[in-house]
Amino acid sequence: MFSKGQLLFAVFFVITFIGIMIFSYSKDLKNHKLHYRGSLRILIVFLITIAALFLIKYFTQQT
Repeated sequence: MFSKGQLLFAVFFVITFIGIMIFSYSKDLKNHKLHYRGSLRILIVFLITIAALFLIKYFTQQT
């Protein structure tokens, strides 16, 4: 399916991407607290909505 080189590239890419995202977020933490206050609540509602949609789909499927 994937070669060893492709898997290594994917692993290093994901690790590097996450590292850069953490570094970038930590640099802008002061601005995030000022401008994005309350966004965690919106994220939680979004995740609950998506989970509810999946549960509705799961329980209403006909076998």
